Amino acid sequence: MSASSLTPSVSSPAAPQRRTLGRPTKLAGLIILLALCAVALLMSLRFGSLNISTADAWNAIFNYDPNVYEQTVVRKLRVPRTLIALAVGGALGVAGAVMQGVTRNPLAEPSILGISQGASLAVAIAVTYLGLTSPSEFVWFAFAGALLASLLVFAVGSAGQDGASPVKLALAGVVVTALLSAWTSTLLLLNRDTLDTVRFWVAGSVTGRDLNVLKFVSPFMALGVVACIFLGHQLNVLAMGEDNARSLGMNTSRTRLMASFFVIIITGAAVAAAGPIGFVGLAVPHFAKALVGADFRWILPYSFGLGVILLLGADIVGRLIVRPGELPVGIVTALVGAPFLVYLARTIRVSN
Repeated sequence: MSASSLTPSVSSPAAPQRRTLGRPTKLAGLIILLALCAVALLMSLRFGSLNISTADAWNAIFNYDPNVYEQTVVRKLRVPRTLIALAVGGALGVAGAVMQGVTRNPLAEPSILGISQGASLAVAIAVTYLGLTSPSEFVWFAFAGALLASLLVFAVGSAGQDGASPVKLALAGVVVTALLSAWTSTLLLLNRDTLDTVRFWVAGSVTGRDLNVLKFVSPFMALGVVACIFLGHQLNVLAMGEDNARSLGMNTSRTRLMASFFVIIITGAAVAAAGPIGFVGLAVPHFAKALVGADFRWILPYSFGLGVILLLGADIVGRLIVRPGELPVGIVTALVGAPFLVYLARTIRVSN
């Protein structure tokens, strides 16, 4: 019996079986999700400290008049942050789904497993000691920090006779994340220039970026996202358990290594562009699973669309609730995500 014939019956070890959508309905749902993404994009262009009409938002893109102030605001300020939020939100949603599939841990995501904080610390070091100031300069440090942090988490989580387990990896991630966060905060407090350069970035923000940032990091995010989506079938087989996956001929270590590599690429690029934004990768895959079940071939594209909607929505809320100022999007996602994490920790049984 082939692995593909077993894939539709894959179920998550952390959740009971539930009735899910059929294939035609899933396709229709994906189209609806894309339409909702378009609505979120329009709202992001329209709403903020200055509300802008739909006509001005449309003209700013397709019939730009530099003499119209509202169109200039859209063109110069809101288009870059909207596109960056789109790319980062979708990428983090996919990265979180892959992390949960690789570790078989429903609480896994790049920020909880230390990857985001590792990238953040590396960027803070680059800014402090090398004087780098733009994402195109420190994105390589973000990649290196994400890689080293992930290796540290997996090394700590694999210690002992039993080796790595979902619970041990989650605990190791919490410890490593706290340690890296403390080091990052120390650098920011001891060096005023570093604090001035990265204080908004380190909170997780899409404001103040231009399209050059997106042009530089988008190839990395696109490569990682597309590669992860093509790994959907392999993640389904991994979800069946280590022994079953190996009996079907899968090299589980190689698959996990490959998937983790693409998650690091995605996370490093996202952190370089917008700073560490937590909880998107945690919450979005669970919403996707509630809609389409445990099949990662559907979870991953749904996670991309839901990640876009969640991050754009959080950015819009951050602009509106403290007008004329605004909250960084990373703070908004943390305010929403922390209660969700508590809910998951209380209701989901983490299985080894």
